[in-house]
Amino acid sequence: MRILVTGFEPFGIVRVNASEQIVRRLAAGARAGKRDDLIAEILPTEFTAAGKKIRRLIRAIRPDAVVCLGVAPARGTISLERVALNLDDEESPDNAGRIRLGRRIVRGAPAAYWTTLPLEPMRKAMKKAGIPSKISNHAGTYVCNHVFYCARHEMERMKNRAPCGLIHVPAIGRRGRGNRALGLPLSKMILAVESCLNVLRGN
Repeated sequence: MRILVTGFEPFGIVRVNASEQIVRRLAAGARAGKRDDLIAEILPTEFTAAGKKIRRLIRAIRPDAVVCLGVAPARGTISLERVALNLDDEESPDNAGRIRLGRRIVRGAPAAYWTTLPLEPMRKAMKKAGIPSKISNHAGTYVCNHVFYCARHEMERMKNRAPCGLIHVPAIGRRGRGNRALGLPLSKMILAVESCLNVLRGN
């Protein structure tokens, strides 16, 4: 089995991107355990470059599953995303300095794609591991959604029915005002993603 797992580089005020750190740790663990089913890649946080790279990876690898990770710093749980929108709409620039407002990702393509990841089994696996998670209906309209849509569009174009979708993770745990816990510890998020990957592996 070949599972493509992607994360993103830091961007804007996100100096440490949890998705990147998770992917790097998963890759190191796979190498140490001599697993050859995991293909880990870090994508640029740029609309055009990230879209091109995920499509190129899917064409080259022809994976049995695609799990794109992105960070949603304001969220407090792991979010399994249901829908990718054919829309870029964000006032903040990407890392190439580009701002995209109200633009379709692929002209003439569907307005949205549903994820093909097994969300409910993944949610149950994380609950069993004691990790807070939820199923989310909105992946935003920034680069995470862009990559989610491009990945699903490429899989449809290739008639590849393998599971494909996006999981949002919160920021790496820290303390906020009043010593309130924010985000989740990195170790817990790695366990969450490993739980989801094991669902795909049938474990």
